[in-house]
Amino acid sequence: LGTTKIAAYLVDLGDGRTLAAGGAMNPQISYGEDVINRINYVVTTPENSGEVRGAAVEAINLLASDLCASAGAGTEEIVEAVVVGNTAMHHLLLGLPVRQLALSPYVPAVSGALDIKARDIGLAIAPGAYVHLPPNIAGFIGADHVAMLLAIDAGRAGGVTIALDIGTNTEVSLVDGDRITCVSCASGPAFEGYHIEQGMRAAGGAIERVEISADGIRCQTIDDAPPVGLCGSGALDAMAQLYLAGIIDKGGRMVKEHPRIRTRDNRREFVLVGAEERDGGTGVVFTQKDVRELQLAKAAIRTGIQTLLKAGGRSEDDIVRMIIAGAFGTYISVPGAIAVGMLPPVAPERVSQVGNAAGLGARMVLLSLRKRDEARAIAACAGYIELASAPGFNQNFVEAGYLGRYRMK
Repeated sequence: LGTTKIAAYLVDLGDGRTLAAGGAMNPQISYGEDVINRINYVVTTPENSGEVRGAAVEAINLLASDLCASAGAGTEEIVEAVVVGNTAMHHLLLGLPVRQLALSPYVPAVSGALDIKARDIGLAIAPGAYVHLPPNIAGFIGADHVAMLLAIDAGRAGGVTIALDIGTNTEVSLVDGDRITCVSCASGPAFEGYHIEQGMRAAGGAIERVEISADGIRCQTIDDAPPVGLCGSGALDAMAQLYLAGIIDKGGRMVKEHPRIRTRDNRREFVLVGAEERDGGTGVVFTQKDVRELQLAKAAIRTGIQTLLKAGGRSEDDIVRMIIAGAFGTYISVPGAIAVGMLPPVAPERVSQVGNAAGLGARMVLLSLRKRDEARAIAACAGYIELASAPGFNQNFVEAGYLGRYRMK
């Protein structure tokens, strides 16, 4: 149950096969694009809690119905469910108090694993079925990150490992031997295509790759469809390519004159796809404001990584492995993310992009009581750092907003 998207899997408990998979936008986004706005919506008017909770429940029920239909089954045959999400999503789904999540030190009302009758939260599955919710860690580090750590076998990482689950709320862990330390980064919805001038979700026609060379500019779209906008990976790639071409400086300003740069409404923008290239249709642009949105998002993540390294007495050189999870993390250009300083400079062979690891972890927990115990053990041993309260946070965040491959102090 992600802040922006919901992913669902229908599993055969007899043999462990995934029978169907699907996804949908989280309708709670209409109450706020990030968790803080949703929390404020509920806190301001407590009656809104049922409305926000109901939106998520309805979406889950619709996904369950769709997946069952595709597998030739009925929702009444679903006898067990597992839901993972960050702490705010967990609390909003269960109707738990959320006021304290918006105030330092961001203490969850419930941290331990829960087993709840599905009917008690409105899930339309088998009578008597239970929903299992794995434990939360602390702050906004919830069961989704626990599931991700379980899926990547973090307890046997072998060497210093940085594990990221990138989304509207990005969780980062430093795994060092038997120690796991986590931070939560409010990276915002830019990586999901929101707050970008012509941003969109990852669908047909979304530009997902950009390449600028002496021969011109090349934009790769999902499904090779005509370009209509930018998804998160395309926006990050555009920023990286413009920076590498010298069109954007280290501060993020569009400075270099270029035939594709124009000023509209007193704002500079780079034309990725001109109207003439689309037979008179609307072109696709990447604006100065888009750069600023991405700088904030990438600064949050890079600051989180740096905070963990410093707290653990480690440096970038000590990183043996970097694991990137999440739908956005699957498709980003790692060299581009390193070029703009979102990620530390780790050799490509040490980086793994593993997709929806939280979803895999949820399925592991669904199928195995032993994995549920392992999830509890991960949550129990994981340390947590409140990012905004960490020493040097403000300076690190400002430095991390600059573009380029450099070493943070």
